Amino acid sequence: VDREECSGSQTYRGIFRKHPVFPVSLVKPYFQTEEDKFPSRRRNPTPPEIVEVEDSPGPVSKIIRARKIRLNGKDQRQYLVRFKNQTPDKDKWVAEDAIPDGNLHLRIFRASRRTEQSHQ
Repeated sequence: VDREECSGSQTYRGIFRKHPVFPVSLVKPYFQTEEDKFPSRRRNPTPPEIVEVEDSPGPVSKIIRARKIRLNGKDQRQYLVRFKNQTPDKDKWVAEDAIPDGNLHLRIFRASRRTEQSHQ
């Protein structure tokens, strides 16, 4: 830090117009983000596994989310499906053509997304 940037023994001149100084007591050293340096940091949960039709745990309750992934060089649309009488931790990513009663559930899912977007 240059001497010109110091505006006192405990403050540095900043780029903010409203309050152009920043207390040095709030400045902390920067560390690279490595997992071992931040063991308490929350990590993204692993995505639910992809299932095929024969692995389906029962009838579909609702479709929660959609995603597009690249599989074997081709884009594939998958849906996060919640099955009836199952908890949210049992949700699974299912290919579009592998959803039991897919047409009905996909119509409901797409309609709900349209209404959510129109209310924003």
